[in-house]
Amino acid sequence: MDNEKKKISITLKPDVATGKYANISIIGHSRHEFIIDFGTMLPGMPSADIHSRIIMAPEHSRHLLNLLAENIRKYEETFGPIAAGENEQPRTINLADLPSNGTKS
Repeated sequence: MDNEKKKISITLKPDVATGKYANISIIGHSRHEFIIDFGTMLPGMPSADIHSRIIMAPEHSRHLLNLLAENIRKYEETFGPIAAGENEQPRTINLADLPSNGTKS
């Protein structure tokens, strides 16, 4: 096998390039995949609007975790530590922590 990295072509369509703001995420998994929902919860509103769902194989999820940790480390080296909003309610939810009807109490 070659030690050369594979070259891939990536297309970023304009409607995707603008991005979607997310301040809430819900994460669940099965034996074969991880499911991550992203959404926006407005201040004072009782519910969140989920706008994106990403489904990944466990191996890709582990790779994403490693890359995210590496990028957070680089960010903090440049801009300083990210504050951990002590008085804020967490906005990343484990699906397994939700009651069976799918609502967070």
